Amino acid sequence: MPLKLRQKTPGGNWHIRGTVAGIYVERSTGTSNRKQAEAIRIRKEAEILQRAALGKKATATFEEAAVNYLMADGEGRFLPPLLLHFAGKKLSEIDNAAINAAAQQLYPKAAPSTINRQLISPISAIMNMAAEDKLCDPIKLRRRKVDTKVTRWLTPEEFEAFAAELPPHLARIIGFMVGSGARVRETLTLQASTFYQGTRQAYLVDTKNGHPRMVEFPERARQMICAADLPETGELFLTSRGKPYELRDNTGGQIKTTFNKARDRAGLESKGPRKVTPHTIRHTWATWFYSQTKDFGKLLDLGGWADADTANIYRKIAPDDLPERLLQHGWDFRRGMQPNTSTLCAVR
Repeated sequence: MPLKLRQKTPGGNWHIRGTVAGIYVERSTGTSNRKQAEAIRIRKEAEILQRAALGKKATATFEEAAVNYLMADGEGRFLPPLLLHFAGKKLSEIDNAAINAAAQQLYPKAAPSTINRQLISPISAIMNMAAEDKLCDPIKLRRRKVDTKVTRWLTPEEFEAFAAELPPHLARIIGFMVGSGARVRETLTLQASTFYQGTRQAYLVDTKNGHPRMVEFPERARQMICAADLPETGELFLTSRGKPYELRDNTGGQIKTTFNKARDRAGLESKGPRKVTPHTIRHTWATWFYSQTKDFGKLLDLGGWADADTANIYRKIAPDDLPERLLQHGWDFRRGMQPNTSTLCAVR
């Protein structure tokens, strides 16, 4: 509540009275002039608010700011290790030096992009919101430099050689990923109930940014997925033993061992900047999809990216003949050009 002015006696001095920021004030302004008294009131109220803000800044902790962030629907996926690391830390103690120390302890072998995604981005979001709430001063955290010049994508011919080496259960997974652009976790958490094979669509719920999205895939991907009967309930994609995959965060580790064996048998790179990993499949989808459709807006929507700059990292420069080569191998991402599927996968 703002402080108020009142005169105890007609023509007498104006007095300030009221409570602001939990502090009760009752004092004379020393003047009977209303304008001068109002200026004193405003100055007094500002002093109290400033002291209160400084007090908050001096005591506000990272945990408190993180709770406020989560209550405002902030992304909490990467917060558990950060909350442990910064337990008891005041916001005023978190700077770039503290971030560097956290990166060394929590992610000593991680790539710069991983540190940006799992450490710097969530802390920046929390600190920015805390600064808006006057709990700390604004701070710009330095992000790690990421080299995006060389990122591998597979040609249709390379993919066919790779797919020929995949065991059946993994071929279905990779077929969905290259057809839809879904990430590993998004694929492995896909439920049979949200897989719509008749329209070649799927609804992804467990997404990286927490926002569910509908994806679509071409007929060739449907054929790879339907190489075996589909589960009627639960997770759509299962291990070679018919069990759901154990979920891990953003590593592709659930399928990495089998993926790498197939990659090596196909003669694809296993080291260096052109190393083929499960995430290469997402880069491949973005390059294939855009080369055939030239629809950047749809690429952004289907890929689930929040900004165009990120999508552009995935959309690689490709030769002019790529669309035709894709068609020769049965890959047609032009939605209206694909045939209707009259025979659907069997369920079990």
